[in-house]
Amino acid sequence: MIASLTVRKGLLLAIAAASLTACGAGMDDLDSYINEVKARPGGRIEPLPEITPYAVFTYVADAEGIRSPFVPDTPQAAGSAAGGASPDPERPAEFLESFPLDTLRMVGTLDINQTVYGLVQTSDGLIHRVVPGNYMGQNDGRITDITESEIVLVEIISDGIGGYIERDAAIGLSD
Repeated sequence: MIASLTVRKGLLLAIAAASLTACGAGMDDLDSYINEVKARPGGRIEPLPEITPYAVFTYVADAEGIRSPFVPDTPQAAGSAAGGASPDPERPAEFLESFPLDTLRMVGTLDINQTVYGLVQTSDGLIHRVVPGNYMGQNDGRITDITESEIVLVEIISDGIGGYIERDAAIGLSD
C-alpha cells in the first residue's frame, strides 16, 4: 500500500514536470521580437504646448465704465416691468395646462363651421379640442395657430434673472 502511494506521488511529479517544460517551449519568437523592439532607435517626443499665463483683472467700482459681471444688466433685470412678457396670475388655468407639453400629442384636426379645432391627446388617452387662444403645457403656452400638421404656441418662460421671455413651441401631428 505504501509502495503504490509512492508510485502515485512519483507519477504525479513526473506529469507536473513534463507539463512545466511544455510551458517554456515556443517563447523564442517572443524573445526575438522583444529584442528587435528594444534595438530600434528611440523617437523624438514633441514638447508640451506652452501655457500662456493668466491675465489678472481687478474689478473696481468704476473700472472705466465696465459693468460688474456679478450684477445683471438693468434692462434684463427689469424683466416684465420693462414691457416684456409675463404670465397672468389672475387668468384661470385651463385643463391642458396641467400636462407637460412633451406628453401631449396632436392626433388630428376638426373643421366645424369654418372653425379649425386641434385634437390633442393627453397621456391618459383622452382627446381634447383646442382652438387658437387656448392654453396648454406648463409654461403658459398660448395657442397661436392650428394647421393640418401642427399646433403652434408661444410659451412664457423664466429668463433666470427675475423676468420672463417668450419662446415659440409646436406640437406636430403624431403618426
